[in-house]
Amino acid sequence: IPPYQCLPIMLDVGTNNEEYLADRFYLGLRQRRLSGDEYINFVDEFITGTRQVFPNALIQFEDFLTPNAYALLNRYRNNTFCFNDDIQGTAGVALAGVYASTRVSGFNFRDLRIMFLGAGSAATGIADLMCVALQREGLSVEEARHRLWFVDIDGLVVKSRRGLLTHNQPYMHDHQPLGFIDAIRAIKPQVLIGATGAHGTFTREVIAAMADINRFPAIFALSNPTSKAECTAAEAYEWSGGRAVFASGSPFGPVDCNGREFKPGQGNNVYIFPGVGLGALVSGADRITDDMFLVAARTLADLVTGEDLDKGTIYPPLPRIRDVSLQIATSVGEYIFDNNLTVKSRPDDIEQVMREYMYDPTY
Repeated sequence: IPPYQCLPIMLDVGTNNEEYLADRFYLGLRQRRLSGDEYINFVDEFITGTRQVFPNALIQFEDFLTPNAYALLNRYRNNTFCFNDDIQGTAGVALAGVYASTRVSGFNFRDLRIMFLGAGSAATGIADLMCVALQREGLSVEEARHRLWFVDIDGLVVKSRRGLLTHNQPYMHDHQPLGFIDAIRAIKPQVLIGATGAHGTFTREVIAAMADINRFPAIFALSNPTSKAECTAAEAYEWSGGRAVFASGSPFGPVDCNGREFKPGQGNNVYIFPGVGLGALVSGADRITDDMFLVAARTLADLVTGEDLDKGTIYPPLPRIRDVSLQIATSVGEYIFDNNLTVKSRPDDIEQVMREYMYDPTY
């Protein structure tokens, strides 16, 4: 996107950090954080003002506290040109990685059981998009949700639990409470996704349990930065006997294991949100839908080559990111025009239109 069309904005709603409040050099708003109706009214004011001044602006939400992130996305998604990158962008890139992993494991996507460690906005956002993807494969919403299991700090998310947040409740299953390792052994997932922000939560025992169940266990350690990754690439390969299909949210270098060099892929949102934004903006869509992220995820997965997979990489190399973004933008644009989600006329060559709009940093 041309940088002169981008405007980063931080909404300062105060802080409850006593140290910051007492620090005379603190540059933020020196008051307690807004909450409840005051918070919603403040964001409403920002959204209303933005739509008045920039009626065609695409608003990308980033780094909102989990309950607020979901509440705001659900409040605006059907009437405002917006998306939440932590929820929908993360979901798109994770779904693409799972799609690509099935080319190694041999499973059909619709037959997978997927377990999440962590139940914040990133993890449940991934599950929500996967639920839509599974329904597009012919499953009912109940069947789709039953493929998706969560473990948090209190163990397996089950119906007998109390106090779960609204976005977690669709994934409460009728099952006895279990700890993490026991849940893996009982549910037998083919894919394990970590979104905990806690280093080392994928222990040797966890990886070994996944490898006992699966010939090619898919291990996604998505927390970043590297210091917070659930496990390292070397640990995933070593503890699985070199059989793990590994991806991370942080970069890891090549790993030698059992005489083979692996080049693990990084599941970074940069694969998804620029292309989705470009495709929606240029096509003149008035809202961003889940299906646009499904299209983006499928396109990204299809761009992974056999050579990439042979190296243990389930994402295209980052040096190809501009072409990846162009292909995703083109696919999203085609979806928008095919489904009459714009008042613009369909161009003869959508890819060329996207290419001409893209910012070129050379001069």
